Order: sequence, then C-alpha cells, then structure tokens
Amino acid sequence: MDETTFPDLGTLTDQELKDLIQQLSQEEDEVSYRRRMLHGKIDILRAELVNRLRVKHTGGQEIFSGSDVERLTQILAGHAAPPPSDAE
Repeated sequence: MDETTFPDLGTLTDQELKDLIQQLSQEEDEVSYRRRMLHGKIDILRAELVNRLRVKHTGGQEIFSGSDVERLTQILAGHAAPPPSDAE
C-alpha cells in the first residue's frame, strides 16, 4: 500500500482488511520501537551535555558565551534564520 493513498475499503475482502490491519499494526510497532530507541539516545546525549555543563560550572568556566546569549535572543525575537531543511 502506498503511504499517500488509502484503498477503497468497499472493494477489499474481509481477509484483505484483516491483512491490512495486521500489516499496519506491525508497521506501527516498528515505528514505535524506533521512536523509543531515538528518545533513549536523545536522553543519554542530553544527560551527557548536562553533566559537561555541570563540570564546567563547578570548575569556574563560563557555561554560556556572549554569542550564545545573542543567538538565543535572536531566536526568541523571531529574527534567527530557520534551520536548514532536509530537502536542501
């Protein structure tokens, strides 16, 4: 089945409907698993970043630079360039 189209349900047999339900349920399980894995990786990376910032802070190093603050100000004011799209 093409992801952009949906079949005419009236033309499908009961078995075809069951098969389609099973196929889509399996796809959803795979996507859900992938999503959980990605969230786990993101959580690990964020924890590492927080740990590094904590070490910098306790060591007396500057955590944020003036350019970081300026960039954040631009983002919050809506003046920052949008992030590059995947199509580019």
